[in-house]
Amino acid sequence: MAYAKDDPRSALATSGAAPGVAPGAGVAAPQFLDFSLLPPDAVSPAGSCRWIVRGQNFVLIYTEPAAGDLVWESTLGAEQVVLLINENSAVRGTAGDDGPHEVSGPALVVVPPGHSAITSTGTGPIVALLQSDEAEWAAKASNAAEYAVAHPHVAPLEPWPEPVGGYRWRTYPMSDVPDEPTRFGRLFRTRSFMVNFFAPTSGPRDLSKMSPHFHDDFEQASLVVEGSYIHHIQTPWGTDGRQWRPEDHAQVGSPSLTIIPPPTVHTSQGIGWRTNHLIDIFSGPRRDFSARPGWVLNGDEYPVPVD
Repeated sequence: MAYAKDDPRSALATSGAAPGVAPGAGVAAPQFLDFSLLPPDAVSPAGSCRWIVRGQNFVLIYTEPAAGDLVWESTLGAEQVVLLINENSAVRGTAGDDGPHEVSGPALVVVPPGHSAITSTGTGPIVALLQSDEAEWAAKASNAAEYAVAHPHVAPLEPWPEPVGGYRWRTYPMSDVPDEPTRFGRLFRTRSFMVNFFAPTSGPRDLSKMSPHFHDDFEQASLVVEGSYIHHIQTPWGTDGRQWRPEDHAQVGSPSLTIIPPPTVHTSQGIGWRTNHLIDIFSGPRRDFSARPGWVLNGDEYPVPVD
């Protein structure tokens, strides 16, 4: 891995070895899903626009809502994560007999399993994250065909222990998170997700401080919610030259989701001259980030598995 000395990730334990590719196990191609170019998968009668995509272990639903519209109602077998992207994002939600809860963004919300309903009370974007074993939703994803066969390098989702105190509606406003340069972003986890809700940045990324790295066995989903980025992704070469592919240097707008498969080497470069804002999503939670004291902001509520 290659991190600048002032990057908090430089303290992560790593061998520094190049990613390996098992013989006969091809590396999946990156997916660049630019919602600023793709038409929505569904439009409600009130005018809310919805894009539905998936990774191996998750489904992501991105909604640009009409104020007052019911943007979500379903019954799920596991927790749901809801991201209120900016100060214009706001919801009224219920979970079973609990609620209503009023939340304004930017914020991360955890909704307990079972029946839930969410109405947008603002016009800012709302993102829902579900497990991919919610088959009805996984089948609706515009890229569902990409996962007709499981990608060989991605580890299956094994949910972490249940939250302390049991399942309930949990709200984490970003306004409650102070700046801390030694912490990497604003990390939250649940049983099945880890989300890094980065703060927006101003102007292009410093090219002298790029961070190419790879993951052995999990996808990274990078959600761009403002500005423009270039995702630099390099697929390692295995012994089968028929599976080699050229490097990707894909420019995406906002909103967009890029799915980065393991063990590709990757880094993302904000290039917009105004505000750039990216949110990283992992399913399941990352052990390396969880091992860093103080990095996971709700770690006292979601325990790490005991080996």
